[in-house]
Amino acid sequence: MADQAERLRALARTKEDCLLQKVNTAGFPRVIAVVSGKGGVGKTNLVVNLALSLGQLGEETIVLDADVGLANVDILMGLSAPASLADVLQGRMELKEVILRAPSNVAVIPGGSALSEVFSLDNQQKEQLLARLTALGEKKDALLLVDCPAGISRNLLALLGLAGEVILVTTPEPTALADAYSMLKLMQRRRLFPKIYLVVNLVSSSGEGERVFMRLRETCRSFLNIEPAFLGSIGYDYAVRKAVLKRTPFLIHFPQCGAAQDIQRMARRLIGAGAVLSFSGEMEENLLKRLLALWS
Repeated sequence: MADQAERLRALARTKEDCLLQKVNTAGFPRVIAVVSGKGGVGKTNLVVNLALSLGQLGEETIVLDADVGLANVDILMGLSAPASLADVLQGRMELKEVILRAPSNVAVIPGGSALSEVFSLDNQQKEQLLARLTALGEKKDALLLVDCPAGISRNLLALLGLAGEVILVTTPEPTALADAYSMLKLMQRRRLFPKIYLVVNLVSSSGEGERVFMRLRETCRSFLNIEPAFLGSIGYDYAVRKAVLKRTPFLIHFPQCGAAQDIQRMARRLIGAGAVLSFSGEMEENLLKRLLALWS
């Protein structure tokens, strides 16, 4: 039985190699997945405004809205998405036709529920999808920011397999922290070892954010043998809610608010972190090759 299973795995790897040869394998220098242990912690708002801040700093940034069932990056950016990745998967459109252009050199790929279809494609459909994704892989200097579904799911684990870096968003609430720890524990169990950054949202002060991070870091160090880095915290800011109601990113509508300044500091830290990362080993694997691994 074990021999049969190994033969099937070898066959799958052979099919992967053949498929990989048919596409351009140029890849992104950085793929950053943004996750949260639970919904309602401000993950997508972080993605939207962090992408814009990175764009303002000169980084060509692409946002993949992979939050299956709750895709709303386009809404928070005030964009209209007449098509999505589902249209690409079904062969109705090319990838470049569904990409939305946002301010500050940011591009958005509406995905949402279409991402769940990726895992049930046949070989021919996978080949077609990879050929279309080649257009993304050719953007060698672009940063891909993936807005992942909240909570733990099969789709999330697959998306985490794409990323060399992960931003985990939480709040000081005990339930949010417990869910964030569960996320880290699962990543450790599944032997997913990207560079992990922690963001603490809705804090009353920067000191509270640092204290929350230090507690979680110590717990991870003691029980999981992993140590996330602190990307920063975002203070509770009423301007954020007002911007959401206006369907405008707060970084654009209220650029001087406290939350916007917090995001800008994170963007600078993230760019600095990229400058010192070597992108060796697994991080050199391109996006398309990592996508293939989802189907093995």
